Amino acid sequence: MADSKPKTTKKRLVKNPETFRERALKSNADNASKSTKYSSSRKVASSIFRPIENALRSISEIKALSFLKRPLRILGKILLPVYLRNSWRELTKVTWPSWKQSRQLTYAVLIFAVIFGATIAVVDYGLDKLFRNILLK
Repeated sequence: MADSKPKTTKKRLVKNPETFRERALKSNADNASKSTKYSSSRKVASSIFRPIENALRSISEIKALSFLKRPLRILGKILLPVYLRNSWRELTKVTWPSWKQSRQLTYAVLIFAVIFGATIAVVDYGLDKLFRNILLK
């Protein structure tokens, strides 16, 4: 007779597709590993705030004033709203276009504006002539 044991079929293991969040986290990790130490916004910010940073760093290296680190950090968190801190953090993550890309995009916008303006002017002129002929005659 036939086997009393039922046939077992192997279940296919299907990998769940990546979610949007997983892809975003993965790309951020890839970009972070590829990026240089400072992004261009950090370079600008660092050149502006470098004297302040150097002064604070030299003060923080003085061992006699090391007891002030924690109160100053807490005071900074109180005085500087969360929104501004988060906004600054986001700005440091921005990858700004190069000068060449900026020029190309600016030219594209200007050309589009001129073409769109000319198109609107032609349509306006045509409708003006049409309505003047229909309404005034």
